[in-house]
Amino acid sequence: MCGIVGLFLKDESLGPRLGSLVDSMLTEMSDRGPDSAGMAIYRNPVDDGEFKITLSNPADDYAWDELAAGMESDLAVSIRFQTFWNHAVLVVRGDEEPVLTWLRSKHPDVRITSVGTDIEIFKEQGLPEEVSERFGLAKFAGSHAVGHTRMATESAVTTEHSHPFSTGLDLCLVHNGSLSNHNRMRRELERQGVKFETDNDSEVAAGFLTMKLNQGLSLSEALEEGLSELDGFYTFAVGTKDGFAVLRDSFACKPAVLAETDRWVAMASEYRALDHLPGASSARIWEPEPGVVYAWSRN
Repeated sequence: MCGIVGLFLKDESLGPRLGSLVDSMLTEMSDRGPDSAGMAIYRNPVDDGEFKITLSNPADDYAWDELAAGMESDLAVSIRFQTFWNHAVLVVRGDEEPVLTWLRSKHPDVRITSVGTDIEIFKEQGLPEEVSERFGLAKFAGSHAVGHTRMATESAVTTEHSHPFSTGLDLCLVHNGSLSNHNRMRRELERQGVKFETDNDSEVAAGFLTMKLNQGLSLSEALEEGLSELDGFYTFAVGTKDGFAVLRDSFACKPAVLAETDRWVAMASEYRALDHLPGASSARIWEPEPGVVYAWSRN
């Protein structure tokens, strides 16, 4: 099962409503994924020389201020941060790699959910409506977002196995389906330097895209190569700093619906997640063709 949603805004005036619109989309997909829910939202781009890192810990009262102070002291970086339930978004002035290395060494109890200039990923176990409410997702403004409600089939029901997955700067992927060659692909990607946090097959798909983007391919080109290299059944929704894309495998066993107006592009596993969007009644609505990449960009 699983439910996936995505919303890419063409009209910037809708930006303040992004979180509330996607919140409703996620809630509509609750019966497709009651185990956990998550959303990657692109918002509040940082200044040159800075990056954002989203972190999570199971404790509601985790000492994020102490973590930030220790990072500033040890790495000579400057940090500001906000907390959202059991997640924190840190804006760091400095380089990413020393910070990631420090976190993995000093705070192995903290999960890294995303790194980039625009992306923030929030995810947790529980019913989508409850998860969204705890994070306050309906209040978020932004440019585009990708979300997921999970019914686990391939790996454990844990927060770290929840979607979206991010394996590269400002990249995220959500997935409905399963991959049959993910173990072999994981070993190949690890040899090329891609790092994984879980044994989830969907994270391998995200890692594959990271590798291809690092090689200079566009998002559309990377997804097209995935058609021949990623075996299984899937519908992917992918977000990058500037773009949004959808792909179904060549057999198209997993459902997806796309809708587009002059103000937005949206996708979901079922149409009922789209019909509340402004102007949905007059949108162009279609089922994505098998093996065809659909992509949009802010550029």
